[in-house]
Parts: sequence; structure tokens; C-alpha cells
Amino acid sequence: MSASLIALLLLAPMALLPAMAAELPDLPQAFDAGWKGEKTCELLYESKTVRVGRCTFPPGVGHEKHFHYPHFGYVLQGGTMQITDAKGVVEAGKSVTGDTWSTSEITIHEALNIGDTTTSYLIVEPKYTPPE
Repeated sequence: MSASLIALLLLAPMALLPAMAAELPDLPQAFDAGWKGEKTCELLYESKTVRVGRCTFPPGVGHEKHFHYPHFGYVLQGGTMQITDAKGVVEAGKSVTGDTWSTSEITIHEALNIGDTTTSYLIVEPKYTPPE
């Protein structure tokens, strides 16, 4: 995926962020969420408009319930994750190194590595700071 397409995916929803912020869930953002008191994501880059992080999940480690702004994801190391969405629907699936995904709305979920290998992801999402 080209850098310009990634920028478009991220910047287009940024105009909607103030409206979305009025409906934010009372949950941590992805990079602030962890698992059993331990951090699972590392912030790699942050500007006024974007945040980039790497989230790593060894076997048996997950990511507590959290939300994402519209975002782009890249699988750095594939594995098997169990995802529980905002409605409580549980799905398990394998990710493959090099796969990508993107969302155009705020998403809520919890994740757990149910495989036997460590899996990791690169997440790129717009940054929103509410006006003071």
C-alpha cells in the first residue's frame, strides 16, 4: 500500500474526529490499553495529527477492551488471535505476516493471542486532542 493511500485513509476521517469524539466510549485508546497491568503497545511515532505504534502479544497475552479511531494496520508477525467485539461476539482467526487492514470508523474490541507464537502489529491512526 502506498504512503499516499495510507495518508488518505488517515487524513480523510480526521475531519470527522471532532464529531466522533462526542460519542467516544469510556475505554482506553489502543496504545494506552494493556493486559493485566502490563503494556502491550509501544508508541513509535507521534505528531500533532498521527500516532504509530507496535503492539506485541506473546501466547496467552491479550489486549484489554479498548477503542481505535479509524486506523490502518499491518501484520508484522502473524499468529492466532481471538477477538471479542463491542457486542460480545467472539471470533478466532489467523493473521499472516504482511497482511493489512483499515477501518473508517471507531472500533471497540478486546484481543487474546490463543496461538503458540508471538504476534505483532503496526497500527497507524489519527490523533485527536479535544479542544480546551
